[in-house]
Amino acid sequence: MRLAVSAVALALAGLISCPLVQAQEKEAPGYDVRANYTKYELRATMRDGARLFTVAYVPKDESRKYPILMVRTPYGCGPYGEDQDGRAWPNDDFLKAGYIFVCQDVRGRYMSDGIWIEMTPHIDKKNGKNDVDESSDTYDTVQWLLDHLKGHNGRVGMWGISYPGFYTAASAVDSHPALKAISPQAPVTDLYMGDDSYHGGTFMLAANFGFYSGFKPQANPTEGERDWKSFEFHNDDGYDFYLSAGNLSSLARRIDNKYFTDSIEHDRYDGYWKSRAIQNHLHGVKAAALTVGGWFDAEDLAGPLLVDRALREKSPGQPRTLVMGPWPHGGWMAKSGKSMGAVDFASETSAFFQKQIMLPFFEQHLKDGPDAKLPAAWVFETGTNAWRKYDAWPPREAKPRQLYLDALGRLSWTAPQQAQAAFDSYTSDPAKPVPFIGYAAQGAPAEYMLSDQRFASRRPDVLVYQTEPLESDVTVVGPLVAKLMASTSGTDVDWVVKLVDVYPPESAQAPARRERGKDIPQPVSAMGGYQQLVRGQPLRARYRQGFEKGVATVPGQVESFKVELPDVNHTFRRGHRIMVQVQSSWFPLIDLNPQSFVTIRDARPEDFKPATQRVYRWRDQASSISLSVVE
Repeated sequence: MRLAVSAVALALAGLISCPLVQAQEKEAPGYDVRANYTKYELRATMRDGARLFTVAYVPKDESRKYPILMVRTPYGCGPYGEDQDGRAWPNDDFLKAGYIFVCQDVRGRYMSDGIWIEMTPHIDKKNGKNDVDESSDTYDTVQWLLDHLKGHNGRVGMWGISYPGFYTAASAVDSHPALKAISPQAPVTDLYMGDDSYHGGTFMLAANFGFYSGFKPQANPTEGERDWKSFEFHNDDGYDFYLSAGNLSSLARRIDNKYFTDSIEHDRYDGYWKSRAIQNHLHGVKAAALTVGGWFDAEDLAGPLLVDRALREKSPGQPRTLVMGPWPHGGWMAKSGKSMGAVDFASETSAFFQKQIMLPFFEQHLKDGPDAKLPAAWVFETGTNAWRKYDAWPPREAKPRQLYLDALGRLSWTAPQQAQAAFDSYTSDPAKPVPFIGYAAQGAPAEYMLSDQRFASRRPDVLVYQTEPLESDVTVVGPLVAKLMASTSGTDVDWVVKLVDVYPPESAQAPARRERGKDIPQPVSAMGGYQQLVRGQPLRARYRQGFEKGVATVPGQVESFKVELPDVNHTFRRGHRIMVQVQSSWFPLIDLNPQSFVTIRDARPEDFKPATQRVYRWRDQASSISLSVVE
């Protein structure tokens, strides 16, 4: 959802989050859209009388009937005017295959009536026509389209990336019988629990500040601005900007946006967030589902995994496929998917998805096309650069294993046997937090999710543990859980755990060195020693007992801290090492913990204090990371 974290990301936001933005305002090469489709601007009436602005592109060929393929978006269906073409279709192949393409401005955004509510809470039991949500709006829209559009075959599909992915998932609850297939892609799902807003109780600072500086309340109806206005940082280095900007409340005053203020005020998992978690309502979904995500989605990695799991558990018996590829947010539609940052994936993975998975899925369920023969999970395995098919995710054949933090920076498959207390320690200073990337940037570059971690492993406030060079490949699948037996001298602390793939000293894959926002080609040997981030996740210690309520840590008291890391599908190759890094800041990816038990958004300068952190690694207090391995 929240792509607007830099000038570049702002320009790209619509391209990925909404398929109808000016960045794609051009006809498909070799295909004359105007010669084959007619654009209509309509207003669909909802049960409460609100009228939602709706764009339809209808094929001019009336010799056959077409299914309706719809996207609902808060980012605008512009450019407005029947003589102005946007883009309501996923790609050229869908244009040529023939569909009625529909885009709708959701309630309260751009040209639609009403008031927009962030992640509209779903109403399970509706009483009367004024009980409306995204499910009811979609139902009413589908019926209105069936009644008012000519040339359809009576079947409707929905798709959307990011926020439109949320609307797609929400549409499937109590859905219209004509809704036969949905593809929620990077769906915003549970904003607090590992999605856009919070990870492990920490606030995703850079991404949210960047997004909300451009995404603001609107007075409807409005055509809006053609381009979002990015925040004027007046500083090329976001690390310096946020470090000197003051607390979160000070940042909120700079952009004066209710949505941002709501996010920082609800800093625990309260009713505000729980009511917006759409995965809890995915009961009785009858539409076939193709749920899509990217392993390197810095915003909505958790969303597709949550939605797919909820559909299987709450709505079994229907076709369900999870697709996870080597992509950043929406990269499967906006980029080739051949590489990201310094890492090469050896093929055009996005084209493979679009042609071999997405189009066949909709052709099957909306046109009675050939059986797409999609597995339960079709996932890309990084490290080996191979697509894998599984009959479940995580794979049933995966076996649990544990890696233990050990003496002298070792990472071992066997538990430590030392009988006396042993620990490693470091001082975490909020005045000098650990950065999350090794170069200057204003926002949160998506490539941070696989960037080189050598800059961090050389810091004194980062603990590093690694295996010996692997004698054979190790394929890690599914979620990861780190258990730290640790203590702090403060009354609060952040624990950040990172899983890293360490390349051998000599490597055949050359990365590109990042310099002033540009990739500088490097000689082949430059990949040697690369420390590729595979997965990382924070935990704010005050929420170690649950995210509904914060509890202060007791200085010096050893406790167990569980850090849950998102799913992976990665092979550590023979000759590589597995590394784990532990630190207490990740700035400004997440907000700064004062390391004292105060209300963080209003923390005063004197509340930010250095603290000594200890991580224990002996027989009775072993720290480890649990993972699942496919052999």
